[in-house]
Amino acid sequence: MGIVDNAVYVDGERHAEPESLDVTYDLMRLRGGMGWIGLYRPDAAEISSIAAEFGLHELALEDTVSAHQRPKIERYGDVLFTVLRPARYLEDDERVEFGEVHVFTGPDFVVTVRHAESPDLARVRRRMEQSPELLRLGPEAVLYAILDQVVDEYAPVVAGLQNDIDEIEDEVFGGDPDVSRRIYSLFREVIEFQRATQPLVGMVEALQGGFDKYGVHDELQRRLRDVTDHAVRVTERADAFRVLLQNILTVNATLVGQRQNEETQRLTETSLEQNDVVKRISAWAAILFAPTLVGGIYGMNFDHMPELHWSLGYPLALALMVATSVTMWAVFKRKGWL
Repeated sequence: MGIVDNAVYVDGERHAEPESLDVTYDLMRLRGGMGWIGLYRPDAAEISSIAAEFGLHELALEDTVSAHQRPKIERYGDVLFTVLRPARYLEDDERVEFGEVHVFTGPDFVVTVRHAESPDLARVRRRMEQSPELLRLGPEAVLYAILDQVVDEYAPVVAGLQNDIDEIEDEVFGGDPDVSRRIYSLFREVIEFQRATQPLVGMVEALQGGFDKYGVHDELQRRLRDVTDHAVRVTERADAFRVLLQNILTVNATLVGQRQNEETQRLTETSLEQNDVVKRISAWAAILFAPTLVGGIYGMNFDHMPELHWSLGYPLALALMVATSVTMWAVFKRKGWL
């Protein structure tokens, strides 16, 4: 995308909007003002031009080109290099989108390099231009304003994460089978949010440590202390979210285990009931098989077979059937099959 906004400020007022970086450099040398160059995913030529003009350190340039840096603040001579990880909450997708912005601040220039949509640096510029007395304090005032904007944009993210956690708690106790996936997804977002916010407190404290050495204006000191308070609150909320989600994971695992145990118990009871039915069927099948066997033998109709012409044969066969069936019924009843 290249250059988003490019201006030279003299005595806190927007003096010129050069059409190119070379013109910006000339005006800065001519007017003695502050150059504020805003870049969005710049190309190699733009980076090289700025590096050559302002003497940016090669290590900082490598970080700017490669991006994907963790929040940090480093000083290279009289140039301060700051990396911030802004974030914004996307309501439609219910997720957090993380960005990255690099800020170079020198004696008379500010260069911002964005690699995502956030933070809204145009808003920072408008706010600073509406406060010439603040902009008159130089590049450090711009850096503190950017820090303040990044931290302020964390507030909707905190609110969005809190809302997601509340919804997940309802889903956990409501027995939603897909809640585990959402918990893990939100847990990753909270960890990423922690990585973006936790270094801020140390970074701001490092800036505060240089107040006396670099003669920072009292107004900027007050503003930076306010940023510190906000950053501490954000990091504390992020830590609380992580602990809360860990507890929710534990509770969800316990509830899932209980539901699995209940399901296993129900299946076991069903299996036992089926075994009882099988036992009853098997017992009655055996009881009915005994008279069938006796009747089958006596119904073979062979001419020479024992007791064929015996007058008591038929009653004896019936008695044998009944006795066998009763005996088997008694045995199965004692075993609990009937």
